[in-house]
Amino acid sequence: MQWLARAELAAAAANAGALGIIAAGSFTNAEELRQEIRKTRDLTDRPFAVNFTLMPTRRPIPWEEYIFTALEEGIGIIETSGRSPEPYIPLIRSGKVKFLHKVARIRDALTAQRLGVDAVTIIGTEAGGHPGMDEVATLALIPRAVDLLKIPVIAGGGFADGRGLAAALALGAQGIVMGTRFMASKKCPLHPNIKELLIKTRETDTMIVERSIKNAARVIRTEFAEKVLAMEEAGATLDELYPLLDGRRVKRAYESGDTNDSILYCGQSVGLVNEILSVKEIIERTMRGAKGTT
Repeated sequence: MQWLARAELAAAAANAGALGIIAAGSFTNAEELRQEIRKTRDLTDRPFAVNFTLMPTRRPIPWEEYIFTALEEGIGIIETSGRSPEPYIPLIRSGKVKFLHKVARIRDALTAQRLGVDAVTIIGTEAGGHPGMDEVATLALIPRAVDLLKIPVIAGGGFADGRGLAAALALGAQGIVMGTRFMASKKCPLHPNIKELLIKTRETDTMIVERSIKNAARVIRTEFAEKVLAMEEAGATLDELYPLLDGRRVKRAYESGDTNDSILYCGQSVGLVNEILSVKEIIERTMRGAKGTT
């Protein structure tokens, strides 16, 4: 949800009773993140979180500055993802925050528990974005995590409605995280062309790229994505692939609506997305569906 999980979307989710999350990686410096936090506060008086995706980048990101800024602004919930948050734990724990960490493997969840996080989000291979290299489905991953961990588990990957929430709770999770469903919401700052593409895309229309650089990503199957995969299969180097995978290219596509000039992150739950709704409608329908009501 980089570039998309901004103030309007996070605040709308918070106002509807969910936990809205701002993606700190969307901002070029810590001061921009500060302004986005304040903007979110202008739109909601409810709690929201900030995510720090710690993956290696070509443009070094001073995560300490970003995290310090979030703490300074009084953020009460921090989520990390991408790789181990161990170097940042003393800083995070200097604030009075709930600390979540997102992983795609059981062993990483166990490490996060050992490091003292308050809860983990575990995503199966159905998820959009970067679901890990192991390709383990959510249905197998979540109950195993629940059996092995002593801290709360939040389930991700394949969730788009109340039936999914009910299933996750039955598997022992404490809740779910949804990304793809909220891409097709009215408050998501995504070009209408791409929102319409999401409506047309089915669960069979996603694919995995970036496996060759050990950064597997689930995206919509487009000519552009097929080109990336073909380059990988031909042995392209990271330097050759980078211009096609640059996050700024994704941002440009999200803004311009060009559906074939970038990879477009998307989970298999897109097959359950049939209309563009308000964030409130999505959350209310999800809760009713989980309770077995319409």
